[in-house]
Amino acid sequence: MTWNASLSLDYTLEAHRSVVRYVHSGPLRVLQSLYPEGDAVCHNVLVHPPGGLVGGDTLDIRVTAGAGAHGLVTTPGATRFYRSEGAPAVQRAHLSLAAGARMEWLPLEAILYSGCVAENHLSLDLAPGAELIGWDLTALGLPHAGQPYVRGSFCQHIEMPGVWLERGAIDAADTRLLSSPLGLAGKTCVASVFFASGSALGRERRELALESARQVLQDHALTAWAGVTSPNPQVLVLRVLAPQVEPAMDLLKKTWAAWREALWGMPATRPRIWAM
Repeated sequence: MTWNASLSLDYTLEAHRSVVRYVHSGPLRVLQSLYPEGDAVCHNVLVHPPGGLVGGDTLDIRVTAGAGAHGLVTTPGATRFYRSEGAPAVQRAHLSLAAGARMEWLPLEAILYSGCVAENHLSLDLAPGAELIGWDLTALGLPHAGQPYVRGSFCQHIEMPGVWLERGAIDAADTRLLSSPLGLAGKTCVASVFFASGSALGRERRELALESARQVLQDHALTAWAGVTSPNPQVLVLRVLAPQVEPAMDLLKKTWAAWREALWGMPATRPRIWAM
C-alpha cells in the first residue's frame, strides 16, 4: 500500500497581514498559522502524520506567495525515508514567489534509512524582487543508534531554472564517495543553507551576506568542513559536512539568523515548534 499526498499553500497579503490558504489530499497538511513576530510573517508547520515514506510513496508540495506576502514553513520533526523493495519514495516541493514576496523554507532533516530508494526534489520559481531563505539537511542512516547507511540510494535535486542547479546522487555502495577525503570523508550528514533572489543582488549586499556567513563560520565547530559562496549574482549558498545532524543544524540556524538580519533587517524569530 502506498501513501500518496499533496498539499498546496497560497500566501497572500491582506490588510497588511500575511495569510495562507491551503488544499490537501492524503496525509499532508499544515497546522494553525502562527504570528510570533506580528502580522507581516505567517509561520506554518507542515505535518505528515505517517512520519515517513516507503517505496512508492509520493509527497507533492506546492507553495505560492503573492506580492508582499511573507511565509515561513518548517516541520515538527525529521522526514524519514524507510527501506524500499525497489520503487522510489519521492518528495517534491515547488515554491513560486511573486515580485516582492518572501519565503523561508526550513524543514528539519531528512533521514535515509539503510535500504531506502529515495528522491528529494526542490524547485524555485522567483519573480524579480522575490527572495527566499531555505535549507536542506540529509542524514545518512542513524550510525549512533547502530543503524548505518549501508544499502540504498538517494537523489537530491535543488533547482532554480536557468539560474542555479545542484544535483547529487548517493549510493550506499559507493565507498569512494562516502569515505574519500575528496568525497564525504566519512561524514554522515550533508547540509546547505541558501539565499535566492529573483533579481541580481547588488555587489555590496552580496558581500555583506558572505561576510555575515563567514563570521558565523569563524567561531563554529564545523568551520573546517564548511564554506560559503555565491555561484551567481542571484544565489548565496553555504555547504557543510558533519558527523551528525545537531552541529550541522546549529550552523544552518545561525546562518539563517545572520542572513535574516543582514539582508532583511529582521531579527531571527525562531518557529515555536523548534523549542519543543
